Amino acid sequence: MRRLIPPGAEESFVQLSEGRVRVLLGGTTTGTRTPAVLIHGAGDAAGISWFRSFTSLGTDRRVIALDLPGFGGTTEIPPLGGPDHMADFVVRIARELTVGKVVVGGVSMGGDVALNVALRHPDFTSALILIGPGGLAERVGGRATHFFAWLGAQLPDWVLLPLTRVANRFTGSVLKAIVKDPATIPPEVVEEFVREARAPRAGVAYGRYNQATLGRRTLRNNLLPRVHEISAPTLLFHGADDPMVNPEGSRRAAELMPNARLVLAPDTGHWAQLEAYDLFTDEVRRFLAEADPTPMAQ
Repeated sequence: MRRLIPPGAEESFVQLSEGRVRVLLGGTTTGTRTPAVLIHGAGDAAGISWFRSFTSLGTDRRVIALDLPGFGGTTEIPPLGGPDHMADFVVRIARELTVGKVVVGGVSMGGDVALNVALRHPDFTSALILIGPGGLAERVGGRATHFFAWLGAQLPDWVLLPLTRVANRFTGSVLKAIVKDPATIPPEVVEEFVREARAPRAGVAYGRYNQATLGRRTLRNNLLPRVHEISAPTLLFHGADDPMVNPEGSRRAAELMPNARLVLAPDTGHWAQLEAYDLFTDEVRRFLAEADPTPMAQ
């Protein structure tokens, strides 16, 4: 299956003992700024989450976006489950690519992973860009909603996979529930989202993440009690009308973190970096000009 390659990126693979990891590489290797490592959201892959980011971020820095195990083109390696294991994996791949300290970006589930990178590997993290990040809530909705979400996560694969295949026939309707205005999403991204949703084991990796993070009564991955430990400069960019992840988590994190700023994108849903691309690009460039002002030594 030929997968989406964003403008300004090229496809490569990192060979590990467990299998191959698909990575998208872009930007400039001769740039003077700290490299950026980008982490996709759940239910998609690097080419979807970061379709519009390689050209905007890569003018003066190296840009790396990987497909986590079980997502996109990294299908030989079993899903990792929780965001802590994913965070360690991201750092491992960056080191395989001989990358040191980086700007870490994450969307949704990837934002949860990025927060774990900052907490578990502070010396690796120069700055954080978090778009509609997970990991900043006590539970999914109210108590009843959370309980049924937890219950659904306990389904065995022989039940989960057929249900996922049925649900994925309605991917177009799902997209409308994620974004505020589907017309803001590039058609190439929509087509790739549909292809990913209809892949043979679609939903398994996200299911493993849910199983790892959904407790019976609360979320196990709630990092709000710990975000004050993150000293790296942080931009939280969240759609004001995000139907998937409540912006309140980002607001509270921005208040608790010592060096964080929140931008709420108006009339924008969950894929804020795609839906409000111009605003996102302006805010990221402004943020990085302050957070990463000094060229790296050559």
